[in-house]
Amino acid sequence: MLWPLPHGIETPALVVDRETLVANLDAMAGRIREAGVALRPHAKTHKSVEVGALQLARGAAGLTVASLGEAEVFADAGCGDLFIAYPLYVPPAKVDRLRRLAERVRLSVGLDSLEAAGRLSASGMAGRLEVLVEIDSGQHRSGVRPEVAGELASRCREMALRVVGVFTHGGHGYHDRSAPPGAAADERAALETAAAALSRHGIEPVRVSAGSTPTAVASASGAVNEERPGTYVFNDRQQVELGTTTLDHVAAAVVATVVSTAVDGQVVLDAGSKALSSDRPAWLSHHGIVPELADAPVTALSECHGLVSLPPGVSARVGTVVRVVPNHVCPVVNLFDHYDVVSNGVVVDRWPVSARGHLT
Repeated sequence: MLWPLPHGIETPALVVDRETLVANLDAMAGRIREAGVALRPHAKTHKSVEVGALQLARGAAGLTVASLGEAEVFADAGCGDLFIAYPLYVPPAKVDRLRRLAERVRLSVGLDSLEAAGRLSASGMAGRLEVLVEIDSGQHRSGVRPEVAGELASRCREMALRVVGVFTHGGHGYHDRSAPPGAAADERAALETAAAALSRHGIEPVRVSAGSTPTAVASASGAVNEERPGTYVFNDRQQVELGTTTLDHVAAAVVATVVSTAVDGQVVLDAGSKALSSDRPAWLSHHGIVPELADAPVTALSECHGLVSLPPGVSARVGTVVRVVPNHVCPVVNLFDHYDVVSNGVVVDRWPVSARGHLT
């Protein structure tokens, strides 16, 4: 059952149902615990210190972030163990920030090049942080081939950097509904090869880290000892279509108001691309669905208008309040200043999107 919509809320609004959120957090924490690996959830999805605290309270080993700026936000909030899971390159302008952060928390960072390693070493970061080598397990975005991970790790060690493991993101698990199982297998195989490559060079792979909501549980075996899912906290239409969840486990939605019914068979919402984002994978049509209107699709967006095509027999009046389940919740979160947190259809709290815009 979908959670009830709140009344009297200003729209468009980013609304989170607390009970559904907590159920999602508990479910993933339990499944990863049963798999016997560490959970280090990716906070780029929620960018919220409140949600991060809920994850840590459920046994997360630490948090994963995508940028130095996000790491600073969560360090300020008291998180003492952070992993910047990104091929981090530190120009001179960022050195002081990185050094101050490493003085406050246990910090690990990702890299996939000698240039990035050289910058860390030249910046005096040897001994101040831990390094994980990024592996390409099939997405072909960033990361080195698994078999050369040991060579790169060895060169990092020559620069006095402490390499503690390898990590990957099975992003090709998002290609279509059939993709997650194969991507999970690719993650496991690539990480096992990479971990063995480190061992051959005399470097113990303490952390062997996979990361993706669609593959999180399936890849948690073999050499893998850490998982970094992110989207599971809220879920979204993409996760529903991939088969990793169902609509009643979607904890976050953009609540919007019908502002026009001037065109037959169509309503217009006050949520356009500036509320829903325009992110849409090639295999997924439209820009979201509206459960209150029989899962009607959001077929077009302009900046402040969301056009919804109504199924036969479905209608709505101007002033009707609905939710939109967005395709991809992560970029949607970065468009809002705060969450309206609801329980049983009543707004009970307001949480800032604390790391919004902290991209550098």
